[in-house]
Amino acid sequence: MTTGAPSSDPAGAAAPLVARTTEVAASTVEALVDLLPAADPVAWLRHGDGIVGWGRAAEVRTAGAGRFAEADARWTEMVGHAVVRDKVRLPGTGLVCFGSFAFADDPGDSVLVVPEVVVGRREDRAWVTTITSGGLDHTEHRLLAADPPPEPVDLVVAEGALSPDEWAAVVGDAVARISAGDLEKVVLARDLVATTGEPLDVRWPLRRLASSYPSCWTFHVDGLFGATPEMLVRRERGLVTSRVLAGTIRRTGDDQHDLALAATLARSSKDLEEHEYAVRSVADALAPHCSSMNVPESPFVLHLPNVMHLATDVAGVVHDAAAVSSLELAAALHPSAAVGGTPTAEAVVLIAEIEGMDRGRYAGPVGWMDATGDGEWGIALRSAEVDGATVRLFAGCGIVAGSDPADELAEARAKFVPVLDALR
Repeated sequence: MTTGAPSSDPAGAAAPLVARTTEVAASTVEALVDLLPAADPVAWLRHGDGIVGWGRAAEVRTAGAGRFAEADARWTEMVGHAVVRDKVRLPGTGLVCFGSFAFADDPGDSVLVVPEVVVGRREDRAWVTTITSGGLDHTEHRLLAADPPPEPVDLVVAEGALSPDEWAAVVGDAVARISAGDLEKVVLARDLVATTGEPLDVRWPLRRLASSYPSCWTFHVDGLFGATPEMLVRRERGLVTSRVLAGTIRRTGDDQHDLALAATLARSSKDLEEHEYAVRSVADALAPHCSSMNVPESPFVLHLPNVMHLATDVAGVVHDAAAVSSLELAAALHPSAAVGGTPTAEAVVLIAEIEGMDRGRYAGPVGWMDATGDGEWGIALRSAEVDGATVRLFAGCGIVAGSDPADELAEARAKFVPVLDALR
C-alpha cells in the first residue's frame, strides 16, 4: 500500500493531501474522455457527465476478505489529514478517489487511486480539481484535448479458461445442483483473451464505449475498463439508490421484433425469478442502513444497444450517513444475487468450485468516492482487464432451474459484444 509521496518524516508518515477545486466554463469540457492523457487515466462517465482524472497523488492497495474495510479506513485517514479547498461543492468535487475491488476474497487484490488532476462535469457546470501531496503551491492545468489514442492493430480473439462446450457443461452441472435443491441461483462467468500487435491504449475502447453506450457508466481504474449498466449503490446527501439488473434477452435490431421480445422478457417466469432473487438481496443488504425504502413491485425493461434487461431501481434514505460511507454500503451489497447467486454464500462457493477461472476485479464494485463518503459504485460488468497487449474480457449469466446451457452461452456471447466492438 502506498499513500502519497515519500515523506521526510523519520517515522515514514505520508504527507497530507491538498485538494483545490475551481469552477470552469462547461464549454471547455464538452468531451471529458477526450481530455485523458495516455498515462494513468481514470474515468467514470455517463451521458457526457461524470469525472475523469490522471496522475497519482496517492494509492491504496488492499487484498483479502478485509479489502473493503481496510480501503475505507485508509481513505478516512487520508481525508482526516487532507486540506481541501472546494469552491464548487457538487458531487465529485473536492478530494476524490477512484476504486476497483476484486469479486472474491482470495486473493482479492483491489485498489483506490487518488489522481493528481480531476476534471468533472454535471449538466451545465464543470470544474477542475488539483491534488498534491504535501505541497501548498497551486498548479494551473489547461484543459486541452489530448492526442488521440492509436487504433489497436492485429487484434486476435481466443477462448479463455474454458471452451464454449466446457462452459456449457459447467452450466449444466449448476442447473443439476439447483434442481437438487443445493441453491436457488448461481451466476457463472466466462472469459475471452484478446491480443493486439502493440500495447493497447485504454483510451481507444473508453472513447468508443462512452459514445456507443451513453446510458451506461463507462469506467477505467488501474487497467480495468468497461461500460456497466448496473449501479450497485449511489449515496448522495442522504439518498441511497441501487439499480438491479437480472434477466436478459438479446436485441435483434428490428424495433418491432425487439418490442415483442421485451414483452416476452417481462413475462418470462425464469427471468422474473432470477430478477426477484437479485432485488431481494439488494433490499435486504440496504435495509439495516436505511430509515425508509422504496422497492418497486415489478421491474421495467431496460433497453441497451445490444441487449435488454429486467431492471429495478431500489431507493432509500440512509440514517447513518456520518458513519457509513458509500464504499461500506457497496461492501454490504457485494456480491448481490445479480453477480453471485442465492443463497449468496453457497453460490460463491460453487463459483469457486466449478467456474474454472479467477474473476479478478470483474463483477466487483468500481466507482468513486469523495471526502464526505458520498459516491457512486457500479458493478464491473461488460468489462475487460488490459495488461500491455493482452486484454481479458468477461461475461456472466444468471443460472436458475429453468436455464438452458445453449441459451446461456448465447447470452454470454451477447454480453461480450460491447467490449469486443470497442476494441475494433
